[in-house]
Amino acid sequence: MPKASELKKGFAIESNGKTLLIKDIEITTPGGRGGAKIYKLRCTDLATGSRVDERFKSDDVVDTVDMNKRNVVFSYVDGDEYIFMDNEDYSQFTFKQNDIADELLFINEETQGVQVILINGNAAGIELPSSVEMVIEETDPSIKGASASARTKPARFATGLTVQVPEYIATGDRVVINTTERKYMNRA
Repeated sequence: MPKASELKKGFAIESNGKTLLIKDIEITTPGGRGGAKIYKLRCTDLATGSRVDERFKSDDVVDTVDMNKRNVVFSYVDGDEYIFMDNEDYSQFTFKQNDIADELLFINEETQGVQVILINGNAAGIELPSSVEMVIEETDPSIKGASASARTKPARFATGLTVQVPEYIATGDRVVINTTERKYMNRA
């Protein structure tokens, strides 16, 4: 069983009789000497789908749940359900739009490296690759001669995601976006 400091986004844990999927981790260091870091976990209860916040000290031992990951590709949309297909056995996994709203900002027909998280054989969530390539749908006109370290401007993508990009980037350019920090990395 790992300590709280070893947990990562996408892990499944057991807490107070509930199975929780970690969506986000916030680490705070209390003032004063010798204070242990506090890990605030934003989780989703897999039984009810509700949001649950848990707090652990860095040396607290946490019960994790066995989970598998399968490579999938986005297949199609049916109403408010998004269907992903397993790359190996072509089985399908269905998710409600509200359950994966944050991840959908980075997923289009071309996105590679998406994995579905399986807990006890049931699809529990989606894990994105560390970076994705996307085409800018709309941004202000590019400025010729703008340097890479110059000011930034907002760029909007077809998925609804908006990211700050350098001024020399134009509409229609393919760029690489960091999925964890939601930041522009470079041109594709």
